[in-house]
Amino acid sequence: MIRFLARRLAGSAVVLLLVSLLTFGLIWLVPGDPTTVLLEASATPEQVERLRVALGLDKPLPLQMLDWYGRVLSGDLGQSILLNRSVTEALLERLPVTLSIAAISLTLAVMLGVTAGILAALFHNRWPDQIVMSTALFGLSVPDFWLGLVFVVVFALGLGWFPTGGFTPIEQGVMEWARSIALPSLALALTQMGFVARMARASMLDVLNQDFVRTADAKGLSRTYVVLRHGLPNALVPLLTVTGIIAGALLGGTVVIEQVFSIPGVGRLIIGAILSRDFPVIQGGLLFLAVVYLLVNLVVDILYAAVDPRVRLA
Repeated sequence: MIRFLARRLAGSAVVLLLVSLLTFGLIWLVPGDPTTVLLEASATPEQVERLRVALGLDKPLPLQMLDWYGRVLSGDLGQSILLNRSVTEALLERLPVTLSIAAISLTLAVMLGVTAGILAALFHNRWPDQIVMSTALFGLSVPDFWLGLVFVVVFALGLGWFPTGGFTPIEQGVMEWARSIALPSLALALTQMGFVARMARASMLDVLNQDFVRTADAKGLSRTYVVLRHGLPNALVPLLTVTGIIAGALLGGTVVIEQVFSIPGVGRLIIGAILSRDFPVIQGGLLFLAVVYLLVNLVVDILYAAVDPRVRLA
């Protein structure tokens, strides 16, 4: 297990290095200067130059990159140009909002997707299977932001069951907190549920055709017991990998869905930084999301290795 973890950690370090390099390079290829956002149009060239020196923008690009890596290795993601505060503080302040939406979306996607997939497998090639697979295809085809807008029109503006946007901290009431994140979480979950359902169906069909399941059926055990006791545990093993994949997709989805519902999370912070050319926030935010994504996948890999010893020997 130690060698397995060492390989995964080494691979994660390489991925973070590549993400940081691509992020830094692409950001500085974007036209525009953050000084134009901070200074008025009437600012003199001397004022612009003084601000560029203060922000370190006057240095050559390789030196700026080395300075940034030096700060990152020491745990400092820099100072936000517009917020005038630490990027790390701004990210940590908004992280619980983003993680709560992503975690609830992941839970809903896995629970609904696995249930639908098992149902489709048990009624293979019959009408329940066709309904589940058609619904799964629809979920895979619909963008989460479009689904979020539909939810706002129907459930917020039309029925008035949920707020149209914003976020209520859980300290101000569990019900209000749940209502504020219900629509964005459900919009994200439904777009990923189809992927989980298709994988669960394929995995369950494979397990139900195994000899040990036929043996359990031959013993006269009830179909429900065979499916839940013998089929489900074995079918869930491949779904651990799927969980890591959709966790990354949900983290990326929060960037857009937070903008749709005006939720003050990490995604909306990054979008605002892109529009205002706040480069330290963009770099730090993307690197931060990459770290969270890698940690989630590392946990999934550990669980997968714990369930299936063959993975540790690969």
